[in-house]
Amino acid sequence: MAREMLGIDIGGSGIKGAPVDLSDGSFARERFRVDTPQPSKPKAVAKVLAEVVDHFGWDGPVGVTYPGVVIDGVALSAANVSKHWIGLDAASLIADATGREITLLNDADAAGVAEMRLGAGRGRSGTIVLLTLGTGIGSALFTDGVLVPNTEFGHIQIDGRDAEIRASAKARDEHDLGWEKWAKRLSEYMVHLEALISPSLIIVGGGVSRKSEHFLPLIEGVRAEIVPARLVNNAGIVGAAMAAAAAHPVETAEPAHVRAAGRTGGRQRANGTAEAAR
Repeated sequence: MAREMLGIDIGGSGIKGAPVDLSDGSFARERFRVDTPQPSKPKAVAKVLAEVVDHFGWDGPVGVTYPGVVIDGVALSAANVSKHWIGLDAASLIADATGREITLLNDADAAGVAEMRLGAGRGRSGTIVLLTLGTGIGSALFTDGVLVPNTEFGHIQIDGRDAEIRASAKARDEHDLGWEKWAKRLSEYMVHLEALISPSLIIVGGGVSRKSEHFLPLIEGVRAEIVPARLVNNAGIVGAAMAAAAAHPVETAEPAHVRAAGRTGGRQRANGTAEAAR
């Protein structure tokens, strides 16, 4: 019998969730999406997370991604959400709002965990980096399958500016860049990143990876193999679910119970990111 866990991905523009079949990363139910509140203050976002949990009638632990550095459930950065998150025990806030036990991790780390276990990184060794191209540039770094969390390579400085300001998918849209011009910016960024960490494989994720044939062949000057993410923009949800399952192995021996509307108590459990990456 398939094991299931609910994963929710907080993005700069949308909050998305779905119960995940942990055997293959597929969604057990159709994905549910709600626009990210603007401004994206903690209590407003937590209220939306509760809405997602209630939508699925979920009565078990939940994995949640956060677009920034997360250590022991505390948010330590906030590049693309409200600065009110910084220093907040975000996992406890979300647990209180949803009534569920929460496993919180960086959004790109979650996507990387999913891609290493079920996607483009499966069976690969060496130094591997996943880049999520979206509102910003998220990153997840692995060495022989072991995650190095909270790398935030999108904030590498190039010509005195964060790389994601020029090379994210949002930057492509805002500056109305064609594929060739955007690929030139990505090339500059990846060459700079490669000089720092020398990866053998670069996995490109985020929603724009669905159109990878338009820009990946145009990237120049990078030694590493570059491939699109197989789970595309669903990787964050899948990785969040996997991390929660690793933190709560008993609850995922069988499909998690569903319930009627309404919430019950629950608190944060230990982060399952490392276990999920194995």
